[in-house]
Amino acid sequence: MTKPSLPELLHAAVSSVGGVERPGQVTMAEAVAEAIDTTSHLLVQAGTGTGKSLGYLVPALAHGERVVVATATLALQRQLVERDLPRTVDALHPLLRRRPEFAMLKGRSNYLCLHRLHEGMPQDEEDGLFDQFEAAAPTSKLGQDLLRMRDWADDTETGDRDDLTPGVSDRAWSQVSVSSRECLGATKCAYGAECFAEMARERAKLAEVVVTNHALLAIDAIEGAPVLPQHEVLIVDEAHELVSRVTGVATGELTPGQVHRAVRRSAKLVNEKAADALQTAAETFERLMELALPGRLEEIPEDLGYALMSLRDAARTVISALGSTRDKSVQDEDVVRKQALASVESVHSVAERIANGSEWDVVWYERHDRFGASLRVAPLSVSGLLREKLFTDRSVVLTSATLKLGGDFNGVGASLGLAPEGTEGDEVARWKGIDVGSPFDYRKQGILYVARHLATPGREGSRGDMMDELAELVEAAGGRTLGLFSSMRAAQAAAEELRGRLDTPILLQGEETLGELIKAFAADPKTCLFGTLSLWQGVDVPGPSSQLVVMDRIPFPRPDDPLMSARQKAVEEAGGNGFMAVAATHAALLMAQGAGRLVRASGDRGVVAVLDPRLANARYGGFLRASLPDFWYTTDRNQVRRSLASIDAVARADGR
Repeated sequence: MTKPSLPELLHAAVSSVGGVERPGQVTMAEAVAEAIDTTSHLLVQAGTGTGKSLGYLVPALAHGERVVVATATLALQRQLVERDLPRTVDALHPLLRRRPEFAMLKGRSNYLCLHRLHEGMPQDEEDGLFDQFEAAAPTSKLGQDLLRMRDWADDTETGDRDDLTPGVSDRAWSQVSVSSRECLGATKCAYGAECFAEMARERAKLAEVVVTNHALLAIDAIEGAPVLPQHEVLIVDEAHELVSRVTGVATGELTPGQVHRAVRRSAKLVNEKAADALQTAAETFERLMELALPGRLEEIPEDLGYALMSLRDAARTVISALGSTRDKSVQDEDVVRKQALASVESVHSVAERIANGSEWDVVWYERHDRFGASLRVAPLSVSGLLREKLFTDRSVVLTSATLKLGGDFNGVGASLGLAPEGTEGDEVARWKGIDVGSPFDYRKQGILYVARHLATPGREGSRGDMMDELAELVEAAGGRTLGLFSSMRAAQAAAEELRGRLDTPILLQGEETLGELIKAFAADPKTCLFGTLSLWQGVDVPGPSSQLVVMDRIPFPRPDDPLMSARQKAVEEAGGNGFMAVAATHAALLMAQGAGRLVRASGDRGVVAVLDPRLANARYGGFLRASLPDFWYTTDRNQVRRSLASIDAVARADGR
């Protein structure tokens, strides 16, 4: 039997979901197949509605080698494992004459730990373990969640937190889960043979397609100990998120609470001298943190340096002592010891990293109203790490609706550690970028309106002219507005102002769960939804409920953001344009994601309104506009009000 062609396979897969191939999807599938065959790398910008999941799954399954697909959001992981992969495998089975297996794999703390569930968890203040089910009042929300999880443990096949419906709080989940550092290991654990995390890893070893998340991909790359099975192809979906997720995994933190927790957990397991040294170092660190002012530490102050070295040395001594001390009074000492070791090792590694100092790290203080001060350290750049760990020994495909910024892929490529497209050399990773477009006709379906007449937004303070403009636009649109704000304070101020001015329901992020807010927003076209970062990227509401998307200002990073400002300064010191490479690229990515909320289906019509004149007037405005969908562009305020009123009238006539 002849091998089926890629067009045949794609046709079968698309037909199975009741669709038809789109030109962009075909182009994408062919490019993915070529990248896999030549062990090269590919960046694919695929607009909303392209069907990019099938655009990469079909050529990956046809190739026959193991593939890892890493996504940023839970929603896409679920879609792949519960919908796209089962249908695609069924559709391709007769043609491929094999049925590829697929599996989901996440970090250990995402799975229920049977040992912790049945044996209890170490208690910081006392010896041994305590039963969290007895400790929590059965009538409390925590108690009810714990009892529900105990019942769920008997029924679930996966133990995956995301399969528990309704979900539970982080606090409740932490009572029944462990980190990889706290885990006893399958061979030492009484429940090792039934362990959900171990079963997930075994399924992944046998699967041809492994679906995971960016965080686990980052851990696999950074920590050196492989958590993902060997694979020949890596596909990174929602790739615009990858750099920030990898940065998050590579960021360390020290807080007084965390250090004191390590002291409490280890005190009964080591000799008094070692315990006292760690306690003293913890108290010194806490006193310094009480005086800490938020901001970057270009150099580590002498007193902080001494405190960190004391913490590092005391933690190292405790780690050594933990390995030799046996305490007969402690119940289930292996578990208590493992949790203590995890806490002390975490303190040691971050204290050592900051104390040693590196020109490639950024260190800063943060202060939180509820949690107090913390000391944080993050890599100045993750591009070198990604270049070394991601783009070797396998073909990598990165895809998203927003990868082409300012007209090319080189900005995103540089953040991933890739040399400019077309660069030749033995040590240079070969890659190309393609934009397969979108099935939507953006110029006919949407308008990009920039309120050029408004005053340039300042750092803080009220924007009366912006509020007037926003109220007029929302009124012209008949509600139907998704408001994307650069800060929670701005979103709250706008919601409060418009609730007083207009007879239009305004939903505000934080007043209800995000899922409930989006559901309410989609259900009533007259309603508006205002919020910040997660709305810029996480809302998919086709139809008449979202016909006006408003951005209050260009979402540059805050000037006092320690990591972003350090990255910008580093680019400038290397002779580059720090503002364009860091701040403008960050803003372009967010604006492209935000503007993408408008047109989600072929029948959608509407306006993206940016209430920041710099998008029209500043030199970098052209770069930002070139990063957005190709909407019809105007700065005419009267024209846009007429257009919104017309779109609203059509929707009303249709009874929507």
